[in-house]
Amino acid sequence: MGVNISEKTYKNYGKCVFLDNGAACIGVTVEEGPRVIYFSLSGKENVMLEDIDRNFTEDTEEYGTWVNYGGHRLWVAPEVNPETYYPDNAPVEYTFENDTLTLTPPPTPFGKQLTIEIKMDKTAPGAELTHRIKNISDKPAEYAAWAITGLTDGGVCVVPVSTKKTGYLANRVLSLWDYTDIYDSRFKMTNEEIRIKQDAFVKKAFKIGFNLEDGFAAYAVNDQIFVKIMPPYSDVRYPDYSCNSEVYTNSKFLECEYIGEMREYAPGEEAVITERWYMLDNTGDNDPVLDEIRAAVKDRMF
Repeated sequence: MGVNISEKTYKNYGKCVFLDNGAACIGVTVEEGPRVIYFSLSGKENVMLEDIDRNFTEDTEEYGTWVNYGGHRLWVAPEVNPETYYPDNAPVEYTFENDTLTLTPPPTPFGKQLTIEIKMDKTAPGAELTHRIKNISDKPAEYAAWAITGLTDGGVCVVPVSTKKTGYLANRVLSLWDYTDIYDSRFKMTNEEIRIKQDAFVKKAFKIGFNLEDGFAAYAVNDQIFVKIMPPYSDVRYPDYSCNSEVYTNSKFLECEYIGEMREYAPGEEAVITERWYMLDNTGDNDPVLDEIRAAVKDRMF
């Protein structure tokens, strides 16, 4: 079938661009953001967060109000206000060539140009997303690219824990935020995996970061398993006490995050991170099994 592109008004997001290859569908906002606001297997429900009521906002004083909108976004790390939360509420330029959708919002007042490229598979329910943050100022700037996938409620996230044999050296990194309760009922950790449930009845936020050595994390919801495939942990400096992946949840959604190298970028230089998405059928909303997910995506790993 190949990849078909179409434009349509989607809910209260205005005009959105949709990619469809017969196996899966991806939708992206272009009147704001961009946000990858839709991803599902054909005939299944969306797994992305849709903040229809615009419940999640952040005031950036002179720059206005940042709006979450939902879905997948590109951010600048480390997390600071106002730069990270600079409102991306303006229309987005986009092109579609060689099955790749390129989305370019206006440059930020902090000397950054953000770009997201989405290359959808021709037949399989997957895509490759390349995120770029270019330093367009006249001075060096220290930052990292940060790809955040906001997912709908009611699911469970499973992340492999490092089992690398390192002898006298540590093999696992965990970063905890001041609001993170290690006794949180949504959180479970074994020697092989971390599981974090999204629970509408638990109001307090929870966040954890880690060194993702195995190269993927997954979220089971709406009869599907969304798999976010990331390059393995490298010997570089990462934000948040050197974590390349993080999970955040509250009573409304769960975010699965990938962070690139934190370093100084010269004028004209880009921070670039690439991840791959793949969707597995999970009719019956079965509890995700880590080894089964790993086997299903082994040919798509970095």
